[in-house]
Amino acid sequence: MTITNALAGIAVFNIDESLVWYQQLLGRPPDRTPQETVAEWEFANGCGIQVFEDSERGGTSSVTLIVTDIDARVDDLKKQDIDIRATATSETSRTASIADPDGNQIVFAQILSKDASIEETASEEAATDQRRAIA
Repeated sequence: MTITNALAGIAVFNIDESLVWYQQLLGRPPDRTPQETVAEWEFANGCGIQVFEDSERGGTSSVTLIVTDIDARVDDLKKQDIDIRATATSETSRTASIADPDGNQIVFAQILSKDASIEETASEEAATDQRRAIA
């Protein structure tokens, strides 16, 4: 069996409050609401995110969203008064990290090298988080 796509899950405490925030962040309403406490956004290549209510795991998620222009994304986040928690630059990528109101980490990443993989980008961001936690 071959895996053909992925849907990243983001656990939140209150779906109604989170829907407002994610609609503002993503600039559009969800593509689907398959359940009362679940909303899904699909992106250009078919991957997507699923925001769902979970009172036990809310605020513990981390996702990386790949963008074509990190500078434009950061400018947009600042216009929305969303705090940029961290930025990082490497030979293969540039990232900017934010948190949703529940504390979930959202990393925006721009791939700079065709040789870079999503795994490398996510690993670089995790290492940056670890260095920040130690400091």
